[in-house]
Amino acid sequence: MTTLPVTTRGAELLKAELHQLKSVERPAIINAIAEARAQGDLSENAEYEAAKDRQGFIEGRIKDIEGKLAAALVIDPASLNAEGKVVFGATVELEDEDSGDRVTYQIVGEDEADIKKGLLNVSSPIARALIGKLEGDVAVVVTPGGEKSYEIVAVRYI
Repeated sequence: MTTLPVTTRGAELLKAELHQLKSVERPAIINAIAEARAQGDLSENAEYEAAKDRQGFIEGRIKDIEGKLAAALVIDPASLNAEGKVVFGATVELEDEDSGDRVTYQIVGEDEADIKKGLLNVSSPIARALIGKLEGDVAVVVTPGGEKSYEIVAVRYI
């Protein structure tokens, strides 16, 4: 079984979603199905069909999260000591060599990724270009609009 890297925050978010699905969503959908069944003819009962579809989604998501947690390699970025090297969990400050604009990203697992919050998927082109580089290095990222060069200004493990 392959392991999936996830930060401690990402693991906690998955656990919280799993708890919500199992303790709130699943019982609510079971009640909704029971109420729809009580209405009689199921062949033309749209509420029943919608509830069954929702139940399928919830059960699928529960199974997905349980699988991810079972395969998770939880990494606490604060405990890393990679000596300025960009690794999973690191927070990286970059400067665009063309425009001089600065951005800060944390490299995280796919379930945690949110570019608007500065959380970069470890398998994204930018993250792949950064992994293994050191503070002061230049990373070249191939984008649909052409190559972009970023200088790694700072690497933090927070």
